[in-house]
Amino acid sequence: MPKVLRIINRFNLGGPTYNVAYLSHYMAPEFETILVGGTKDDTEDSSEHILKNLGLTPLIIPEMKRSVNLREDRKAYLKIREIILDFRPDIVHTHASKAGTLGRLAASACKVPVILHTFHGHVFHSYFGTAKTLLYKNIERYLAAKSTRIIAISAKQKEELSLVHRICPANKIEIIPLGFDLERFRNNKEEKRADFRRTYRLDEDELVIMIIGRLVAVKNHRLFLEAIRYVTKNSKKRIRAFIVGDGEERSHIEAMATEMGLEFTDGKDRRTGLTVNFTSWIHDADWACAGADIIALSSFNEGTPVSLIEAQAAGKPIVTTDTGGIANVLLPGKTALLSQAGDDLSFSKNMLELVENNELRHSMSALGWEFVKSEFHYTRLVEDMKKLYRQLLENEAMKLR
Repeated sequence: MPKVLRIINRFNLGGPTYNVAYLSHYMAPEFETILVGGTKDDTEDSSEHILKNLGLTPLIIPEMKRSVNLREDRKAYLKIREIILDFRPDIVHTHASKAGTLGRLAASACKVPVILHTFHGHVFHSYFGTAKTLLYKNIERYLAAKSTRIIAISAKQKEELSLVHRICPANKIEIIPLGFDLERFRNNKEEKRADFRRTYRLDEDELVIMIIGRLVAVKNHRLFLEAIRYVTKNSKKRIRAFIVGDGEERSHIEAMATEMGLEFTDGKDRRTGLTVNFTSWIHDADWACAGADIIALSSFNEGTPVSLIEAQAAGKPIVTTDTGGIANVLLPGKTALLSQAGDDLSFSKNMLELVENNELRHSMSALGWEFVKSEFHYTRLVEDMKKLYRQLLENEAMKLR
């Protein structure tokens, strides 16, 4: 039985954690997997329930943290190397940047036959200044040279990695989109919707516009708030904006809401009638999506945004910026209205259009499920990854003959 050492930065709530969990659980018994992760940042919500539900107990390396710390990073590297020497994996597969750096360096030093890395996003724009971005690009180019294959999660990401940022040649990159358990977004939708709206004291004629994700600068919540303000000024319909998630930008986003004259409440204060509602994290994304009428995303940069895949599974129309791999996870003009990066007015007008046009909202709601169930279900992810693993292991076996 081939052995796989799967390494991820940390088990925070989001697409990467779901995917390493599905791959670790459902690729058995054909592949034996040890799952390794770092320490969750204090500003992020835990995803332990994802792992627990699948019966997974990962190895935690406390020194592998989100921020760069050469002393701690070296300790984490040595621990990963020790795990490799003890487990003797046929494949080391890393996910996201920190794990990708430490894991691939250790795997290369230990001469692991197959070394893979999945880019769940990248930091090559909208995160850092020019000098730091160039440094990270050069590091990734060096690591790509040590990798058997690079895995991109969308065609757009492959194009960016190979042609725009020149991390490695296109023929070294495999496209394997993420996969999720989407059935729960179809089950008991009306009951979940009624419960969500009862919990937040929503009237039936109030339209809920929801954005889901970490409260960090790259998510560009200012644009979301500006669009909400635009809608309130140009529509007579009653709307409520829900910001689901938490993070280091929470107080700054609250200050922006105040600056824009948008009254807000948090998840503990359930006063009715306030325009913006901060809920912090909601583990049951299917429950939250059921209560919404429109799902929004305003990011500067994205890999594969889970919230948009889940929105379509739940039958919710989308308004989003067009950046990164977003256009690859939806049907432009059919399940979502997209605006070009930097065109803030277009984003606001698209949101207003979905609020005002009942027929458009309903037509978009009907198309999402058929698209995502074939493209983004976890069973497709698992089969695609098994096929790649078998192929690469066979290539290595051929070299030894």
